Amino acid sequence: MTASHDPTPRVLVDCGVYADGKRIPGRFTPAGARAKVREIEADGREAFVWVGLHEPGQAQMQGVAATFELHPLSVEDAVQAHQRPKLERYDDSLFLALKTVNYVAHESAVVPREIVETGEIMMFVGKNFVVTVRHGEHSSLTDVRRRMEADPEQMRLGPFAVMHAIADYVVDRYVEVTARMESDIDLIEEAAFAPGTRTDVEPIYQIKREVVELRRAVAPLSGPFERMQNECRDLISKEVRRYLRDVADHQTRAAEQIAGYNELLSSLVQAALARVGMQQNTDMRKMSAWAGIIAVPTMIAGIYGMNFDYMPALHWAFSYPIVVAGMCVISAVLYRAFRRNGWL
Repeated sequence: MTASHDPTPRVLVDCGVYADGKRIPGRFTPAGARAKVREIEADGREAFVWVGLHEPGQAQMQGVAATFELHPLSVEDAVQAHQRPKLERYDDSLFLALKTVNYVAHESAVVPREIVETGEIMMFVGKNFVVTVRHGEHSSLTDVRRRMEADPEQMRLGPFAVMHAIADYVVDRYVEVTARMESDIDLIEEAAFAPGTRTDVEPIYQIKREVVELRRAVAPLSGPFERMQNECRDLISKEVRRYLRDVADHQTRAAEQIAGYNELLSSLVQAALARVGMQQNTDMRKMSAWAGIIAVPTMIAGIYGMNFDYMPALHWAFSYPIVVAGMCVISAVLYRAFRRNGWL
């Protein structure tokens, strides 16, 4: 493998060779790491390589694909990103696509610009290699690698144990983000029905959009986890499948909670729209009541504003104050009647 087939340092986040649960010292390119693994395996020991990439280009990904003999369809998905969570099997290797999520801190929970940002992690997992491809700035796997390297017993379980650790990290983020969104939804609900305030439906729509985005990341993972248990028994050891079942339980719990949020927000939208309709009806009644009150003096002023010579009390000295007083009395009676009926 020529040097041109190896990713640039910016794209190649890390490349480690692991044997007997421990990392072998030294810096490797993907091609060099692959050769080192084969050398260790020739001595009768088990080893694997873990390559971490961040947003590789087509040419860079093709070099890694040639080194590890990755399927062209999965390589294309890894470069283009924007994939739904899924699991694909290619002979004795797996391709797993995961959506990562991150909770975005915001000053106002009532009118947030963004609550959830998403990224992606694609994993190519074979007998003696793991290739992770990340898209997004918040989905770093440095802590996962550090934690795995500190646990040789887990590392001895091989590449599929690394796949479990990454999936566990991603799903734990689902649970964390879901729990933090609950407080935002509570604040939205409280603001929507606070007494003496006008209902604004826009914040509810905004947070519902974020919940839908979170659901698209979490819900589709149920199928891949089920397939790992049923269709990949020959690839994934029994011990690793036990760990994956625990991750699947967490994913199911998060998916159910998100579905509950979505239903709650749908009900909240309907209730808020009903309240807005009531507010509009109240406003219309007030406008109609004031229009009725103003109509009386307007009518009288319109009549006496006509330029006729023969009108009742036209030349009487007390006609003006009596007409004004009459308008005030009639308006006051109408105001009291509307107020009694709850229109004002």
